[in-house]
Amino acid sequence: MAGGSHLARAELLPRLASLVYEALILTAVVLLATLVWQGAHGILTGQLQATPGGVWALRAWLVAVTGGYFCSFWMRGGQTLPMRTWRLRLDRADGAPLDLRSAGVRYALAWPCALVAGIGFLWALGDRDRQFLHDRLAGTRIVRVPR
Repeated sequence: MAGGSHLARAELLPRLASLVYEALILTAVVLLATLVWQGAHGILTGQLQATPGGVWALRAWLVAVTGGYFCSFWMRGGQTLPMRTWRLRLDRADGAPLDLRSAGVRYALAWPCALVAGIGFLWALGDRDRQFLHDRLAGTRIVRVPR
């Protein structure tokens, strides 16, 4: 048994509560990253207004920053601050900690699962283990951490 494979899968309600908390923190991360982008863009170009092509570059920057945020926490202990608050941890399906590949795959899969009408989260209602679609596809799971 890999370290943590004996832990129970987390219930749906704490995972959803953690998502709400995560959205608040992610808002701050995105705002800060946008300020950094605007400052760097303004310094480099002498403009503070984004060009149409700059909007796509900004979006790519924000996807990279949020990916860095999530993947770094998932690889170091499997928990973001909201997950720690709700005593949740992200592991691979075999109970092992996430590496860069598994964290990156989960992050990449979470985007379409969230953006296509939230189907990846609704998936949990019919999944036999109540897993989100991106966890099912990525071979990851969210477990409950005992007190």
